[in-house]
Amino acid sequence: MATSLDADVRPIIPEDIARIVIAPKSYTDDATIYGAFRWLREHMPLGIAQVPGYDPVWVVTKHADIKEVERNGKLFHNADHNPILVDQASDAFTREINGGSIRILSSLTYMDPPEHASYRSLTSNWFLPGKISKLEDQIRVLARQSVDNLLSFDGECDFVRDFALHYPLRVIMTLFGVPPEDEPRMLKLTQEFFGVHDPEEQRPDMAADPVVAAKQWAASIEDFYTYFDKLSAQRREQPTDDLLSLIANSRINGAPIPRDEANGYYVAIATAGHDTTSSSTAGGLHGMMLYPENWAKVKADPSLIPGLVDEAIRWTSPVKHFMRNATADTQVRGMDIRAMERLMICYPSGNRDEAVFDDADRFDITRSPNPHIAFGFGPHMCLGQHLAKLEMRILFEELLPHLKSVEMAGDPRMVETNFVGGYKALPIRFTKN
Repeated sequence: MATSLDADVRPIIPEDIARIVIAPKSYTDDATIYGAFRWLREHMPLGIAQVPGYDPVWVVTKHADIKEVERNGKLFHNADHNPILVDQASDAFTREINGGSIRILSSLTYMDPPEHASYRSLTSNWFLPGKISKLEDQIRVLARQSVDNLLSFDGECDFVRDFALHYPLRVIMTLFGVPPEDEPRMLKLTQEFFGVHDPEEQRPDMAADPVVAAKQWAASIEDFYTYFDKLSAQRREQPTDDLLSLIANSRINGAPIPRDEANGYYVAIATAGHDTTSSSTAGGLHGMMLYPENWAKVKADPSLIPGLVDEAIRWTSPVKHFMRNATADTQVRGMDIRAMERLMICYPSGNRDEAVFDDADRFDITRSPNPHIAFGFGPHMCLGQHLAKLEMRILFEELLPHLKSVEMAGDPRMVETNFVGGYKALPIRFTKN
């Protein structure tokens, strides 16, 4: 394939495929989005998507290429452009209300070296496996409460709405220090935060706006900030042993953490800290219903639960993309990438890469090794990955012994998003042991 910098010989993705990859609605249908990714991996694993209304972006679909870009945080930045792909009108709106800056949220995803490392280090020790493992007893109590609630249904429920949404939310909010009575508010804000493209999650006063995604994103951030400003002030005056106190009392370069950066941390934890785990948990059960041999295996041998957890995360891939831009002229897969050109890192595609995963579309809890990149790779790899896997392992350990069988009771429904999301409904029918 040509590698010249001349525009007329650069690899341009066919428009129908490019539109599928960019459009949030595509991610509501696995056949559509994974079909497009499959075509790209086979025919144009690294190509440019040119969709009207969006910046041109390189679409990175292969596992090895994603890792190459992810591992080099100096050559490929997050924050010179928007680290999330939205249309040009939405980016323009964000700059208009934010003093010309695209950085509307001062979280780790909007940071590059050396700033990123300084802020990541504030909580990295808290999320280490050894420290996370000490939370097991506390998390197991919450898991048992959630399982008891599920079992109170008369053999049929929506696994997402009635179960999967609430357990990870309760875990992260408990560890974070958010009062239980505020959990519904946190859930609603999270759904609005990640569901800016989903008509069912859009705020009524914004739904008809052409830049609804950017406006709702900004409004939900502001609502989070208003909530956490008060809680953060309380923790500075009266610190406890929760994660919010750790962040609120952190220091950067000898000074207290700034308000925007503290709130950026809070928002990231209060959203991604449970939404991705909910999606992966639902995906694990859905995968076993579609490929029931896995249900039989894990019921007979609970030691397979860690494999179930990893396969659920790979197969679901709740984080759909992040953006990077090249800081200098470089090459990926022999292609010339110009400085400041944008790259769309497609994690679901990398996690179905046939070069890495045999029978990649199949859900298989015995898959070993399972080098998925659902948590990212390199310096931006998810801080909470060990907590998420611990939560899911404990939940399945507590849930599976109580269920004799489970089957679909209706079609699953997915959130309309090209960023972070997964299941919004998973109707199931079950029998108890």
